[in-house]
Amino acid sequence: MAKTAQQPVLVIMGVSGSGKSTVAGLLAGKLGWDLAEGDDLHPASNVAKMQAGEPLTDEDRWPWLESIAEWIRAHTQDGTPGVVTCSALKKRYRDALRGEGVVFVFLQGSKEKISDRLASRHGHFMPPALLESQFDALEEPTADENHISLCVSATPSEEAQEIIERLNLDAADAATP
Repeated sequence: MAKTAQQPVLVIMGVSGSGKSTVAGLLAGKLGWDLAEGDDLHPASNVAKMQAGEPLTDEDRWPWLESIAEWIRAHTQDGTPGVVTCSALKKRYRDALRGEGVVFVFLQGSKEKISDRLASRHGHFMPPALLESQFDALEEPTADENHISLCVSATPSEEAQEIIERLNLDAADAATP
């Protein structure tokens, strides 16, 4: 992807446990960009449902996706770059988020790798038992979507640096690992 005059809004996507929040935080810090944690935009009813081990339905997800889309639109309309996390598991969810200047960054990994990450995570409302439902719902981005895919095999810092390099992004300290 060639660098454009306006820096993009990056949607860091993937199943729960793929490292979205960690990588997004590192990216936003390295780039000096705004950051929105998609999980914080879930309605309380969604959080309660996931805590109870119930997968979300499309009906549950739409108000959440609209909140994320509003954040993205505000940034793209103002020409302000940003980073937002969102599982964006299905193409129709990404369709609701896409727009000029929006790039999806798909953090992909095997069920085994992601399961290991989830097992070591503490204090998150998403239980590891729902991982299977995430993989079942996942529709990987296709060539017609503005995205890059990144295998989650390196450290989060290395992954953030790879994203910066692959997207040719401007950052004062982007060369710092």
